[in-house]
Amino acid sequence: MTVQIFHNPRCSKSRETLALLNTHNINAEIVEYLKDTPSIETLQRIIKQLGFDSARQLMRTKEDLYKELALKEQHDETALVLAMHQHPKLIERPIVLHNDRAAIGRPPEAVLALFP
Repeated sequence: MTVQIFHNPRCSKSRETLALLNTHNINAEIVEYLKDTPSIETLQRIIKQLGFDSARQLMRTKEDLYKELALKEQHDETALVLAMHQHPKLIERPIVLHNDRAAIGRPPEAVLALFP
């Protein structure tokens, strides 16, 4: 069983999601995405696994950086993915990947749908 969590240890939802996985004896590889920035290809794969129509759905649109970069006006999907790659703080968290599926832990219990 391959499980990864894109984790920010400073984020309470991310910590809660990791604790929930541990409670259910689900061992996840922890990817601290702020230190180990996901590639453009990885971000595109995650967007597809989440079933999102737009990269914007994976973005933290309330971040000051989102506003500073004027991303609300950006409609080019490649540019949105590139912005997340260059500024991983813009990536919504936590993201749990299991095989070919993904879920965002907001609320943390949402990730349990990935597991039978």
